[in-house]
Amino acid sequence: MIDLPKDKKIILFDGVCNLCNDSIIKVIKHDKNNTFIFSALQSKKGQEIIGHLKIDISKIDSIILYEPGVSYEIKSTAALKIMGDFGGFWTFSQVFLLLPEGFRNFVYDYIAKNRYKWFGKKESCMIPTPELKAKFLNE
Repeated sequence: MIDLPKDKKIILFDGVCNLCNDSIIKVIKHDKNNTFIFSALQSKKGQEIIGHLKIDISKIDSIILYEPGVSYEIKSTAALKIMGDFGGFWTFSQVFLLLPEGFRNFVYDYIAKNRYKWFGKKESCMIPTPELKAKFLNE
């Protein structure tokens, strides 16, 4: 069993993807209740969590929302549930959960497949600033 905080939801993301990194910065900005912590899929801790959950990362290469001891979500469902935790205007994003998951993931996969081409890619994972370091799992 890996040691993870029980009172946080963990977002695993593609640490070299510019779109993903920008999205994580937005999540941090809107996370008023300090609900989330983060780890890059490519990091040691990210790999431990993926192994623990027995996820085939070749099929899910961009986002996983994991609530230890509860469940995990992937792709469009993960993104929408993250937005739902922001409250306020973001609550309206939950209407998209009514759409068939296959359709939502088709759109999600199209964006994910083209994310490097459209938004670029870093050579290595983002290194959090000292102010943000507490929001990331120790690697």
